[in-house]
Amino acid sequence: MTDQSKTVTRVDLCEAVYQKVGLSRTESSAFVELVLKEITDCLEKGETVKLSSFGSFMVRKKGQRIGRNPKTGTEVPISPRRVMVFKPSAILKQRINAQHRTNGDATTTSKAQQEA
Repeated sequence: MTDQSKTVTRVDLCEAVYQKVGLSRTESSAFVELVLKEITDCLEKGETVKLSSFGSFMVRKKGQRIGRNPKTGTEVPISPRRVMVFKPSAILKQRINAQHRTNGDATTTSKAQQEA
């Protein structure tokens, strides 16, 4: 994996909507915020958000358990909590892996090729 990976921000999403959909920048920003708020609200209620060809966001409940402080080894109780989990769709996995293979095969050499 390269260090050239870019983090996509809300501003980037708003700009993409502005460029591709043709809404004004203000409308694009409002649209992105509305979509993100709807996803957040559904997850807060414990609902699963399933986006076809992308994946599913789910909230899972984790019970109380005993953990350890890695520095001291002291046992510490970890309180029950809810965590958000993302499960990518098979289509998204295929697209990511196809992209990785395309980029990786051109730059990767096998051990036999290196020794030759």
